Amino acid sequence: MGASPGLVSAKVALRTRLSTSRAARSPADRATAARALCAHLRPRLAGPVAGYVPTAEEPGAGELVGVLGPGALLPVVPASGRVLSWARADGDLVPGRYGLLEPTGPRLPPGALGGAGVVVVPALAVGLDGTRLGRGAGYYDRALLHAAPDAVLVGLVFDEELLPTVPAGAHDVHLHAVVTPSGGWRDLG
Repeated sequence: MGASPGLVSAKVALRTRLSTSRAARSPADRATAARALCAHLRPRLAGPVAGYVPTAEEPGAGELVGVLGPGALLPVVPASGRVLSWARADGDLVPGRYGLLEPTGPRLPPGALGGAGVVVVPALAVGLDGTRLGRGAGYYDRALLHAAPDAVLVGLVFDEELLPTVPAGAHDVHLHAVVTPSGGWRDLG
């Protein structure tokens, strides 16, 4: 059964507003926010980690992959379908599906995510209750089903994207923590 029309509409409206706001940020503001986010995140990244390569508009752009470190799991969007595979950060990134950067190394199955103790997840917004608003294709909700039960799922957002709650359906995976440039690491729930 699909999401209700009201839920879908609320998510679309919030995505549109937040995407417009992100696009309006200056490169200098994005760079300052990325450095702050990564400084807050770095001390929490012990053990195997998974993350992503932020686009230019996303929090952490230009900094996150370096903080995750060599060998971190990074997503690979498949040529078809909506189930992410993974590859280890190896220093080389090439454009993949949708123009998203991904590592060049061997592809690992979806279950490889189960080896990460911390999973850094992209988000357009995060609620204080752990709700997360992604881009809407469901890649991460599917991927996070493979995370270890004790893995810490953490989202990165700009300060104004941390909200009391965000529209969420039954299939939306909740996060355990969020990092913002000004507020640092915050446990959720």
